[in-house]
Amino acid sequence: MTISKDMMISQIVQTGDIELIKILMNVGMHCFGCPSAQLETLEQACDTHGVNADEVAKQMNEYLATK
Repeated sequence: MTISKDMMISQIVQTGDIELIKILMNVGMHCFGCPSAQLETLEQACDTHGVNADEVAKQMNEYLATK
């Protein structure tokens, strides 16, 4: 699996991988149950939270590469 900034937040959360969820939480994304999580891409959510989507995707993919 590869994370892209075009992925929906809900897709990332639905993987059930707690480490991916921790990465989101560490950059300020805590509302996984909110409706926006179902409708926003990683890039849109990062823009809303003032975070670089490329960096977040990179962190996630670096983690996934270690699995």
